Amino acid sequence: MADFTATDVKRLRDQTGAGMMDAKKALVETEGDFGAAAKWLREKGLASAGQRAGRESSQGAVALARAGNVAALVELKCETDFVAKSPDFVSLANDLAQLVADEGEQAIEARKDDVDNLKLTLKENISLGRVVRFEAAEGNVLDTYLHVQSGRGVNAVLVELAGGDRELAHDIAVHAAFAKPVYLTRDEVPEETVAEERATYEAQARNSRKPEAALAKIVDGMLTGWFKERVLLDQPFAKDDKQSVQQVLGDTRVVRFAQVVIGG
Repeated sequence: MADFTATDVKRLRDQTGAGMMDAKKALVETEGDFGAAAKWLREKGLASAGQRAGRESSQGAVALARAGNVAALVELKCETDFVAKSPDFVSLANDLAQLVADEGEQAIEARKDDVDNLKLTLKENISLGRVVRFEAAEGNVLDTYLHVQSGRGVNAVLVELAGGDRELAHDIAVHAAFAKPVYLTRDEVPEETVAEERATYEAQARNSRKPEAALAKIVDGMLTGWFKERVLLDQPFAKDDKQSVQQVLGDTRVVRFAQVVIGG
């Protein structure tokens, strides 16, 4: 087996501008020889294509696919919306999502050459972004939402529920697409993040000369508002903002959710 580390892969990426998977493959092919790997990338045309890696890949497409009780999403990234909307780009994103749904995340490696070829054909830095696959546990329900813009997916959500039905799962997916939660529950928010926010709100309250005796209550209220912006279960439900998502769910539990927003 080739002897190299993640640091070697990063160094090769930085030097050549190649994508992570390309750099890793180059080191594998050359048994960890850094100079030979850089040459291999140039010979394959991946280093020259990768020179564009300095430009931000903030555009792209996200595709969804279903296969029974499995759903998958794949993000394919590029530099411009012109390329992101091109038929070849969208078609590859869709194919990759279906492949992941059918065979698992590892199966995407079999199509890496197609991604490399598209880099050269479309002359942009093209790379895989997030790849997510949910297989619903027995008795659970799974649903998805995909917002399409100019012929390509730009906002995709997967939701798995324990209890409830597929209609509710879809409603939660649509809500997440709209509200863009970062966390499922408050418990998922890192303690240090909460502590930093609390300290900030306390400083704001003191600077506003709020009464000392009321500070704790004021800060708790501000922090509750912060949670409502970021935590799925705390958010006002998009279809009825008088209820939180948790209230709409009742006894149903969100097992997990995933979201990818292009440019987000």
